[in-house]
Amino acid sequence: MPIKKEDIKRYELNSFDHTEPWRLFRIIGEFVDGFDMLPAVCPAVTIYGSARVKENEEVYLQTKELAYKLALKGFSIISGGGPGVMEAANRGCREAKEQHGLNVSSVGLNIKLPHEQTLNKFADVTLEFKYFFVRKVMLVRYASAYIMMPGGFGTLDELFETVELIQTGKTKPFPVILFGSDYWKGLIDWIKSNTLKKSYISAKDFDIIKIMDDPDEITDFIINFNL
Repeated sequence: MPIKKEDIKRYELNSFDHTEPWRLFRIIGEFVDGFDMLPAVCPAVTIYGSARVKENEEVYLQTKELAYKLALKGFSIISGGGPGVMEAANRGCREAKEQHGLNVSSVGLNIKLPHEQTLNKFADVTLEFKYFFVRKVMLVRYASAYIMMPGGFGTLDELFETVELIQTGKTKPFPVILFGSDYWKGLIDWIKSNTLKKSYISAKDFDIIKIMDDPDEITDFIINFNL
């Protein structure tokens, strides 16, 4: 369906023009807030996944368990701050912190959306962002590892951008873990049979990604990688 010219400016990216330089100050402000607050939560692991996962689903319970185990090892947990997998990640960290008196943080980096994404109640360090690209910098910059739980376009976006940042040397190498071989194997097989086959990527690029299923093995892998 064609978009009317008068409606274009209601889309955030299309609303930028030469009369609105003040937006740059808000962008800078979001960077400053993140750079000021987040160093204190390190070391931390960022966990991604679908916002649509329900509390009684296996993925939710697996995420909560994994975050709990990582918190016990001294890692704060960073999530996108919303519901679903993000809530489970913050919840696992918060429960470990409260039960064991740990010096870790349950961090929620929320994003303002047209259909509002509510900040989950288990994050105790929170920031809210208007701009996706600023939020994504913060999710990468302070992570000792990335864990991708099953998710949709947002999770895939974070996965591929992070792999590219490591591939091109724009950020330090760190574990990028895909949790759940049943969910992720088809995607990796497709990449190998298409992009790798045509030499659009190199075989060594797959060293950046690791598919894993066991929370204890993931925890040990992250600890040993960061020694």
